[in-house]
Amino acid sequence: MKGTSRVEELVFVVQKHKATSLHYDFRLEIGEVMPSWSIPKGPSLDSGVKRLALPTGDHLLEYRHFEGVIRGENGAGPVMIWDEGTYRPEVEVSKGVRKEIVNRGEAESVARKGLQEGNLKFHLYGKKLRGSFALVRTKGFGGRESWLLIKHRDEHSKEGYDANDYDFSAVSGRSLAQIASLVESGDPSSTEPAPQSI
Repeated sequence: MKGTSRVEELVFVVQKHKATSLHYDFRLEIGEVMPSWSIPKGPSLDSGVKRLALPTGDHLLEYRHFEGVIRGENGAGPVMIWDEGTYRPEVEVSKGVRKEIVNRGEAESVARKGLQEGNLKFHLYGKKLRGSFALVRTKGFGGRESWLLIKHRDEHSKEGYDANDYDFSAVSGRSLAQIASLVESGDPSSTEPAPQSI
């Protein structure tokens, strides 16, 4: 509710989506929406790799709970909740040393500022993704805005980590193929029209 003070942590979700091509939609709660990035190769815990992240617009907070198959033409295909959890924005207090922002109001302010400046640092507390990350805006390709998702080196770093090796939902345990087969079996609760960016 709008008039109540919210003390809970900010949330994030990664939705694995097989539309025209396989990609991972990375979404962070900032304000009342979830700015989103499409990551073609998926997020990684390998600190030695940088993942291309293409902004896709803001999505409603409620959409983070969707797992099923999108109907229609735009983005049609199965969607898995690949990972979910909470996050805390970080500020750099000295070179390579970051502090997590715990206070909800301050955390939202720091996240919004990082998003506007194109340099957002945060600590993920997910079921698969954990530790310190950064989303950094780059010059882009062919005039299209692009970002890089970078894993900071910490105790959660894993060399050679590939998101595609973990093809199971953080919520249902189903694979993407199993989620797609729900529609073929006629389960009406597993379909939804394509989400609209806001």
